[in-house]
Amino acid sequence: MSGSRIAKFYRMSVQKRLELLHERGTLNDADYAMLQPGAGLLNAETADRLTENVIGVFSMPLGLGLNFQINGLDYLVPMVVEEPSVVAAVSSTALLVRQAGGFASSSDEPLLIGQVQIVDVADPARARQALLAQSEHILQLANSGHANMVARGGGARGIEVHLRGATAQNGELLVVHLLVDTRDAMGANLVNSMCESIAPLIEQISAGRVFLRILSNLTDRALVRARAVIPEALLATVDYPGDRVRDGIILASEFAAMDPYRATTHNKGIMNGIDAVAIATGNDWRAIEAAAHAYAARGPRYAPLSTWSTNDAGDLVGELTMPLKVGTVGGQVESNPAVRIAHTILDVASARELAEVMAAVGLAQNLAALKALSTTGIQHGHMRLHARAVAVAAGTGPARFDEVVERLLVGGEIKVWKARQILAELEARPSPVRAPPTAVPRAAAPQAAVPPTAAMPAAAMPAAAMPAAAMPAAAMPTRAPLGARSQVGYGKIILLGEHSVVYGRRAIAAPIGLTVRAEVVRGEPGQAPVITDWNVDGSTQETISPDVSHQVAALIAARLGLPESGVRVDVFSKLPRASGLGASAAFAVALIRATAECFSIELSDEQVSSLAFECEQIVHGTPSGIDNTVATFGRPILFKKTDAPSGHEISDIVTPHPIPIVIGLSGVHALTAHTVAAVRAAWLHNRARYDAIFDQIDSLVGEGADALRRGDTAELGELMNINQGLLNALQVSSPELEQMVAIARRAGALGAKLTGGGGGGAIIALAGPAGAEPIRTALHQAGYITYLTEIR
Repeated sequence: MSGSRIAKFYRMSVQKRLELLHERGTLNDADYAMLQPGAGLLNAETADRLTENVIGVFSMPLGLGLNFQINGLDYLVPMVVEEPSVVAAVSSTALLVRQAGGFASSSDEPLLIGQVQIVDVADPARARQALLAQSEHILQLANSGHANMVARGGGARGIEVHLRGATAQNGELLVVHLLVDTRDAMGANLVNSMCESIAPLIEQISAGRVFLRILSNLTDRALVRARAVIPEALLATVDYPGDRVRDGIILASEFAAMDPYRATTHNKGIMNGIDAVAIATGNDWRAIEAAAHAYAARGPRYAPLSTWSTNDAGDLVGELTMPLKVGTVGGQVESNPAVRIAHTILDVASARELAEVMAAVGLAQNLAALKALSTTGIQHGHMRLHARAVAVAAGTGPARFDEVVERLLVGGEIKVWKARQILAELEARPSPVRAPPTAVPRAAAPQAAVPPTAAMPAAAMPAAAMPAAAMPAAAMPTRAPLGARSQVGYGKIILLGEHSVVYGRRAIAAPIGLTVRAEVVRGEPGQAPVITDWNVDGSTQETISPDVSHQVAALIAARLGLPESGVRVDVFSKLPRASGLGASAAFAVALIRATAECFSIELSDEQVSSLAFECEQIVHGTPSGIDNTVATFGRPILFKKTDAPSGHEISDIVTPHPIPIVIGLSGVHALTAHTVAAVRAAWLHNRARYDAIFDQIDSLVGEGADALRRGDTAELGELMNINQGLLNALQVSSPELEQMVAIARRAGALGAKLTGGGGGGAIIALAGPAGAEPIRTALHQAGYITYLTEIR
């Protein structure tokens, strides 16, 4: 199958995810159509044939566990689960293990046990010997009605006879175990029918009375094992070194081994993953749960299904062993369309392979929980997903959803009543009053009509930035006016490489959740473009540099070859202006995309970025190209300006875990064009001296990219501090920025520096072991506004 590593999958819209899976061939045309929102998979009529007293169909989320590599193969793992954070946690942990070589899984040849209960036996010991002596006869009878199963290599394989002790009224209890290979079927009905068929013969041989004849769900003849070995260095987080994370996981594992109360919750974490795959693939998760817990209780006390230890090299070693009998064929798989699609996505060749995948998922889920518990706590990654569920429960629609979630997180009280209160406050906001249009010159002749461009994919959306100070949110109407097209451009931070990037050196940049949204409506022929800039309180403010914004609009119109009609543009900006966070590029990208969609012009991301760069030249004179690139593509990148047709080289930077960054606003507005011009003048005066500084910064960038990919935040912070010193040498810092940098470092930041053009604007601070809160608090107390974002 195709690879399981799909970068930024969680940021995409549901529709974009489906399109991507369809393009990859994971979903065929029929499955793609069936999974479309609103299409429905299991209808009530089909459901009525599957169970009794049906009144409807109950839905649960179907997600994909990503990044799994098991026995050298990639798997996209379908998971049906409603609990927040399960799919996200297992995908993140699978990526961690993938970097260490993936999971190793193995399984026994799976057998089911059918039980035949015999009571009222006159001589139990003699009956046992007689039954064992007639085992071949019993097996032949069991298989006689199942020729197809036997032809496929399955069927009854052996019998066992157990003496269980005296009953209250019916003498010694004998139990016959019929061992059955059901191949790729779950096999419950097969085993039960075999037990029924052999019951008369067993009565005859034992001279006793057969009572119950049914399978056992303790499937300890179908054991599966999963193993992962993770080097200490890969376990490091923003706040904890790798050896401390490793030792914490081992200590938590020992707690489970010594305490049944902890072991129960430990195993529940494992089953969070396994049950989710079992439900998605149509397997009996209740039987799987029963077997797992019975197996865990087989010793003197209830024990964990997995253990974590260290090897001689200091690596963390996780091992899981449990019974797991599953099926890949049968009525449940074939009757439920959702289950059939899940099997298509998973693409396993046998029930044993499915069990091996499920065991790896269980071990990954266990590691995710133990890692969280032994470091930041289980709630750290859970609360955002919990806030999303609360927002849904409160009836929040798409237009207000992200804002309600962010305000829940900032307030810390994540309750349904609070979400409803926030939603009511947002809906009560007065709508902005529109300014009347004014007259304008004609635009260029129209280009040939092409299909409408799609909305900007959610894959490009970065982790949302959370305002840490009391700031009113942007006043956005619940829906765009009839015929309007709305798009966003994202702000950015530069981690390393400001100014030197203009001179052909590398830089690292990442998007933030602060956006500029442009809403475009066609005007009447002969109208001039009207650009209205809405303030955060719903009032109008001075347009983004009126002359510049109209030059930008005119350039976009000329490049797109717009028809002879004007446009009205409403701008809703959450990005502070002249703060080095890429507001002008975000504005250009939003305006280009919204205008193109309004006039049914299809543009590639590369075309959007190229045109936004031309707009940036109007604003900044000699921009590097980094702002428009990040605003367009919306992902962390290593950027270098070149003479190539695109004007740059970019490569993605994927970190093993989210890295929290505090953004601090100095309150001093500074135009990038001014600082860029000042550096250029100094460079022209003494090129050798300044090229040497640019080369030093470039070296820091290269080391920083490596540190990001390793998740080495201590190294990244040191590089940021050195970069700040070099930026100060370029004379682009300011007293306010230097004060903020010092405050952040004293409050525990691993690194802090200005971001963007400098001269004012903003700083970024990389949170240390104590987290982001002390940094934000210290900056607030000094009178600065902050935001929290993440590099993902």
